[in-house]
Amino acid sequence: MSQFSLGTMTWGRDTDVHEARDQFNLYYEAGGRFIDTADVYSEGVSEEIVGEFVKDHPDVIVSSKAGSVRSHRRRDTSRVHLLAALDGSLKRLRRSYIDVWHMHAWDPYTPLEETLAAAHTAIESGRVRYLGISNYTGWQLTSAALTSQHPVISAQMEYSLLQRGIEREVIPASEDLGVGIMAWSPLGRGVLTGKYRHGTPADSRAATTHFSAFISPYLNDRSSAIVDAVCTAAEGLGLTPIDVALAWISARPQVASTVVGARTAAQLRLVIQAFDATLPPEIHIALDEVSAIERGYPDHGWNQ
Repeated sequence: MSQFSLGTMTWGRDTDVHEARDQFNLYYEAGGRFIDTADVYSEGVSEEIVGEFVKDHPDVIVSSKAGSVRSHRRRDTSRVHLLAALDGSLKRLRRSYIDVWHMHAWDPYTPLEETLAAAHTAIESGRVRYLGISNYTGWQLTSAALTSQHPVISAQMEYSLLQRGIEREVIPASEDLGVGIMAWSPLGRGVLTGKYRHGTPADSRAATTHFSAFISPYLNDRSSAIVDAVCTAAEGLGLTPIDVALAWISARPQVASTVVGARTAAQLRLVIQAFDATLPPEIHIALDEVSAIERGYPDHGWNQ
């Protein structure tokens, strides 16, 4: 599996099909062979675009997700919804199977056994090769892995210098269970690029109505201190902030693949240039310290 996977959340909404084609070509030419989408991205249009691009590239691994719904319920991993969503995804992707199928989020309204029974049906029927989860807590991941008839191979989780919450429980659980982490939003929803250091650019996602609430949690004093450290390290090493942020996350234990995405091909080109970046050990240590999260009972300092 490629160390960096191409995320397609913006495809079909902020990124039109022509720009998406340029992104795919850049990624493929750089050696990338792992693309991530979801049935709700751009109301299914993202999957349609992915399907058009990968139909001539059987060597590309496709990951998709199901379980998020556009209703007051927000999550639905019931058997009837999941299997219908899977068939819809396969039709849009123009494929007979999905390589890695993630449960997009925990559904408190559906018994876990029902969710995993649907996943079992999907795998046994050949429509799915491998099962993953996304946005689960540590205990939810453990419950799923121990209950499922098939290995849970992937946990797709938000992880970056600005969001290290999964280190409390999800990372230890994934290590114990042999589950690889797919780190989404490794650039801290774009904040780690440094673009928001002096305000909100008019052409940024934070300036849009549908993304401003997604970015705003990371526009605070703590994030500013971390971004400053990233930019200082980048200047000292002759790298870009993107280089530093991606080099840090890709070296983290249990991270099997880092999901990178962009609105434009020009932005993705900068990301791809960071694929080979590495950091000296002392920079890793400094970034670990400035971005450290609060840890306490019982996950730290009691039984560790």
